[in-house]
Amino acid sequence: MADHAHGKSSCFTLAAILFAASWAQQVVAQETAISAAGSAADISDEIVVTAQKRTERLQDVPISVSAIGGEALQKSRITQADDLVSKVANLQITATVGEGTPIFSLRGVSMSDFSLNQTPPVATYYDEVYKGNFAFLGVALYDLERVEVLRGPQGTLYGKNTTGGAVNLISRRPKLGMTEGYVNLGYGNYNRHEANGAANIPLGSNLAARIAFTFARADGWFKNRFPGGHDLSATREYAVRGSLLWEPTDGISFLLRASTSLQNPWNYGILGEPGPDGIGAGAYEAFGSGTSYFRNGLGRRETESNSTTRRHARTYAVALTSNFDMAEGLTLTSVTSWDKGRLIFDEETDGAPNQTLESSYVDRATQFAQDLRLTSDLGGPFNFILGAYYNREKVFNSTELGFFKDLDTTGDGVVDNQDCMAAFPLACNFINSFDQLKHSYALYSDMRYDLGDVTIRGGLRYTHDDGKLTNFVSDAFGADGVFVASLIPPTTRQFKADRISGKIGLDYKIAPTVMLYANLSRGYRGASFNAQAYFSPDEVTVAKPETVDAFEIGAKAQTADRRITLNTAAFYYKYSNQQFVNVDPQTAVLTLVNVDRSRIYGGEAELTVRANDAVVVHAGLGLLSSRIQEGTLSGANLKGNKLSNAPSLSFNGSVDITILDNDSGKFSVHPEMSYVSSQYFEVLNKPFIKQRGYVLLGGHIDYEAGPFTASVWGKNLSNKYYATSRIDTLDGFGLIYNHVGAPRSYGVTIGYKF
Repeated sequence: MADHAHGKSSCFTLAAILFAASWAQQVVAQETAISAAGSAADISDEIVVTAQKRTERLQDVPISVSAIGGEALQKSRITQADDLVSKVANLQITATVGEGTPIFSLRGVSMSDFSLNQTPPVATYYDEVYKGNFAFLGVALYDLERVEVLRGPQGTLYGKNTTGGAVNLISRRPKLGMTEGYVNLGYGNYNRHEANGAANIPLGSNLAARIAFTFARADGWFKNRFPGGHDLSATREYAVRGSLLWEPTDGISFLLRASTSLQNPWNYGILGEPGPDGIGAGAYEAFGSGTSYFRNGLGRRETESNSTTRRHARTYAVALTSNFDMAEGLTLTSVTSWDKGRLIFDEETDGAPNQTLESSYVDRATQFAQDLRLTSDLGGPFNFILGAYYNREKVFNSTELGFFKDLDTTGDGVVDNQDCMAAFPLACNFINSFDQLKHSYALYSDMRYDLGDVTIRGGLRYTHDDGKLTNFVSDAFGADGVFVASLIPPTTRQFKADRISGKIGLDYKIAPTVMLYANLSRGYRGASFNAQAYFSPDEVTVAKPETVDAFEIGAKAQTADRRITLNTAAFYYKYSNQQFVNVDPQTAVLTLVNVDRSRIYGGEAELTVRANDAVVVHAGLGLLSSRIQEGTLSGANLKGNKLSNAPSLSFNGSVDITILDNDSGKFSVHPEMSYVSSQYFEVLNKPFIKQRGYVLLGGHIDYEAGPFTASVWGKNLSNKYYATSRIDTLDGFGLIYNHVGAPRSYGVTIGYKF
């Protein structure tokens, strides 16, 4: 039955591509006529992107990329990276380490390791600066020009850790000679207070500054019934970004950006779903030390967490982007950046009043990066980008894992180090820590040659990665904090790797607004150290690099005077050596391993229809089929299993309806919806922790009158209950870990533009 469903999925994807190609052929005659009579209508809100390090219309970029403008982001309440999944086909997240620090999955390429020292295969870039470590992410989605989501391996211009794709966040630049800005104030349920704004300030004929900020506070929506405990999954954050643009002369510009952010809310709540013997799996009863926990009388967004602490995430970032016109048609670009961040939080992993399973995380990181590239625009058929890249990332990481810290195994009425020694690993607290230093060096090229309506494209990237893990130690302590044993003495691991990645492609413009393309590319993700070793030096493993070889075909077409846009793509991936965290549910021992081979195929279709000046329809469809072809995990043969975070179907749709637009103002409504089919959060494909498909409904109603704006908004209006990650620990601890998606939220925002 599953194979039949996947066959239907692949046939549907192919049908979408063939339909787009057929439709494109029919459009040719019409567009040729338009071209002869004059250019097509100017669509003022058509997005221009820099996905390929050049400024281009989205429709002229021969890859599968989705772009969302800054105003649309703001009105749709896309305030954190997690929210992007409701707007982008085949984009998913898992929130194992909390909202705001998502692990993206794009076309089924994802990461199962939730260690904070890792860098995900779907890379995040802020203003061209790679943000690999979770500590650098912070609060970023404010005062943005746009967001670009690039699907597929980006092994040429981006290279580092982009086997799955890239998410580009581009902030608004200062503008010369212009004073403008805005401020928005909002209030919502859960006592949410928020404010954001920006001001553009000219400082002379060739100098301008822009300062932007965001601030939000809200009570926790995860109700905590534990006496004296705080409600969890709260909001408490702010961020400030300052930008300075200097253009001393024609052809030379310097753009300096500096930002900081802080998140300090009551941490996310966990729903611990008890097994047959309760959370504790009968261990308390076996030792005559209390009882296991069964969550009696609680709702699905309620907990009885005995440990409630604040989540602390602080970021600092500075970046200088310099552009020099070296000669006619040649531009030298330099992006120099420095980042510092720390992410510290305690996780009530069992979501229970006892101390069956509790975790604490510390991640401190610094990064320096330099990107230098020469871009040509020679006016002839041949153009190129040649570049060099350097990245240095230093991380300190520590993880604390507590097993049954309230279990009196000796029966003396006191839980201390003696209980740990008597029933190891029960009644013990394990703490590991290490330093990690990684370097990445790269040389890259991207070239294109125009042959009239046909363009040949290609590029290569050579990457050298090295990493060193030092002073990895792990110790066991009693619940009283008294030292019990050294489990891993100071240990060192290191790796070096050299890889070639790249791309070759062809695109064919069969009309001014119709393009077909095909690409063959390889993406590379570097080796990784296991941060989840606690009991033996043998657990301090190094996972091999992973690669994705991808073939993609697509069509981009516009018709009806550019009022209808249809972009489609189909792809096939060969996924090798995907890195997985290997969890033993009996002992909770974790190692980092590679799964040999997987294959993924599917496609996307994105449609925009501007029916008239008052109605615009947007829709996105993602289709996916993933299968592991060879590999084992936790002793199980994975052949034939689905990959994690890879639903076979995702869909999003919205309608922009302008009801009134005259001298008195503009009134519009914008209903939105998204759907995700069932998916697994792990590759063992356990049916009892499978997430069923679900629909999320939302939208906003806007009114604009001169400089004033007002908006009423809502998200998850049907209050749908769903999980963003689930982990089975029934055998060892008697619970299923559930990270729960946000409930219904709504509010009102008023704004002023100047």
